[in-house]
Amino acid sequence: MTKITIIGSEKSGKTTLAAKLGKKGTVADFTMYDFAKSGKVLTTIDATGYPTAIKPMMAGLNLSDIAVLCIPPEGLDLYSGECIIALDLLGYKHGIIVLTKSDTSYPFAIDELKEKITKLTTGTALENWEYISVSTTSFEGMEELKEMIFDLGEVVDKELEELNELPPRVVVDQTFNVTGIGCVVLGVVDQGTINAKDKLIAFPSDKQIEIRSIQLHDVDAKSAPAGARVGLALKNVQSKDVERGFVLSQKEEVTEDLTLKCHFTPFSKGFAVGDVPHIFVGLQSAPMRIEKILVNGEEVERTTTDAECVLTLSGSKLLAYTGSDRFIICNLDDKQRFVGYGYIA
Repeated sequence: MTKITIIGSEKSGKTTLAAKLGKKGTVADFTMYDFAKSGKVLTTIDATGYPTAIKPMMAGLNLSDIAVLCIPPEGLDLYSGECIIALDLLGYKHGIIVLTKSDTSYPFAIDELKEKITKLTTGTALENWEYISVSTTSFEGMEELKEMIFDLGEVVDKELEELNELPPRVVVDQTFNVTGIGCVVLGVVDQGTINAKDKLIAFPSDKQIEIRSIQLHDVDAKSAPAGARVGLALKNVQSKDVERGFVLSQKEEVTEDLTLKCHFTPFSKGFAVGDVPHIFVGLQSAPMRIEKILVNGEEVERTTTDAECVLTLSGSKLLAYTGSDRFIICNLDDKQRFVGYGYIA
């Protein structure tokens, strides 16, 4: 099963492209499309709530294994640049850069745009991503794009197989009540293999749950491996007690406060003690106050972009995470909202 998120600016043609990659399904602040043919299954997420808000894009990228970045002939703008920075901060491994609306441009102009993007992405997570030109009117290039996505999906599947023996962990993106069944959640198996009747804990609320049943694309299943998009009926919990970002696993770290080793982009204006950046981890997010900043072991008043900073942060919302999770640091009041990343110190 291949899961992709399509991102880009409002005029990038991303939503038109997403609609050609599958049948429209769940609609929230992101829209899902499903495609299944000849044993190939593709779930496409269009972060429709972006660029107004960054949460939909962050949710989509954390639920997917492959990013498709759409850039129109007009070239890079504020938001396509922001997408590139976000992907780099996430260390996003797999992706494709789609030059959209190719029928409204000329071959030499497309080559020139590609050259500009290549220079901009050198040294970033996107450095070796492949390019493809696609028309969002005649849709020339769509079949080639699908093949590229599925070829990349096979690489991802092999990587996910290595995670099947790890402790099970499911990231939840939707929850609702079904009459006669009870609490149902939708999400992705982040690692491990889950089975019907497994007993797990819903973090950060620390509620004991049991998986009543599993569905894969509306088909009942006894188990689901790493990478699978699942629907789970849960026992011992109500839908109001589980929300987007919750993690179903055997063990998580849970806290309101964090100490992070951080790196900031050259585009960051920096933060001072007392500022309140927004912190994202997985599908969770929270505003957190900076209580202390250390650079090279010395306490300072502001962050720097040329050295690692250790931030002591205080919050009022419980977050669930593992020691290897990457935290993304944002300034929602700035034009360039993605400014840095960090790991638990």
